[in-house]
Amino acid sequence: MALSFKKDLEKYKEIDEDEILDKLSEEELKQLESALEEMDPENALLPAGLRQKDQTVKAATGPFDREKLLHYLEKEALEYKDRDDCVPFTGEKKGKAWVPKQKPLEDRKEDVTTLDPELEEALSGVTDTELSDLAAILGVHTLVTSTQSYDGTSSKDGYNNVIKGEKVKPVFDEPPNPTNVEETLQRIKSNDPTLTEVNLNNIKNVPIPTLRDFAKAMEKNMHVKKFSLAATRSNDPIAVAFADMLRENKTLKSLNLESNFITGSGVQALVEALRDNDTLSEIKIDNQRQQLGTTVEMEIAKMLEANTSIVKFGYHFTQQGPRARAAAAITKNNDLHTHTHTHTHHHGIPA
Repeated sequence: MALSFKKDLEKYKEIDEDEILDKLSEEELKQLESALEEMDPENALLPAGLRQKDQTVKAATGPFDREKLLHYLEKEALEYKDRDDCVPFTGEKKGKAWVPKQKPLEDRKEDVTTLDPELEEALSGVTDTELSDLAAILGVHTLVTSTQSYDGTSSKDGYNNVIKGEKVKPVFDEPPNPTNVEETLQRIKSNDPTLTEVNLNNIKNVPIPTLRDFAKAMEKNMHVKKFSLAATRSNDPIAVAFADMLRENKTLKSLNLESNFITGSGVQALVEALRDNDTLSEIKIDNQRQQLGTTVEMEIAKMLEANTSIVKFGYHFTQQGPRARAAAAITKNNDLHTHTHTHTHHHGIPA
């Protein structure tokens, strides 16, 4: 079969393709060109526009004009004749209107249980406690508990106070943060010695410029030891402003920026600032809107290895490598801090 097939192909070797192409008309050439196009609708690697040949024959109508399109659709709708109803609507009601049947209310009859005379005589003088013990023996102790009771001598319904309602314990919302933002800002600017802790947590309406003013005022403050800014919608510009503050401030011990909108670039600015800060001992940056990424986590680990003052770092690492390095660095800083404190304490005692 293969040899005969090759023999059939021998006759096509002497054909002059140029001569055949010269004899084709313009329409036939277009048809041939269309057939030879390498199109593959199933090839997902090709762009969508190259998977099938262009079959558009109409000329372009120009750019999209919404008003013109709406006018055309409205005109077409008005000119289109509505289909006539097979049966014209007259509004006449036919048949009987459905009326639901009223079920008679039957009085509930009690099922009177008749016991043996000996049982009735035995149960006639028992107390509620003894009934509960008997129910436990019979395996129905889950039905009669301290919050349930049964009274067989009560009204027509048979059961009276089957379930005794328990008092619902109210759960109150967390009270709003009472901090006066403007007053606190002025106290920071005036370097108030009585102000050692600033708590702006959960105050979501503090403007971004005001938060920047806080960071600027903290640069020269010498008394605030702890600054909390959690859940205040702070973003990267705020993180950069507090990073600049950390380069200048030498008294702040704790900074909380959890639950905000700070991304990797904002955390990167804080990390760079902490390389030059040797007084901050605690910083929290966990629970941001998006993950920081492996690169930023590695920079955090490197910073903690170089920093000797941070003993608490509030962040949940997602990568094992940075997590292990950061944990080792924090442990080292805690050991160093404990050793320094003990050494200072012993040398401070007079002989």
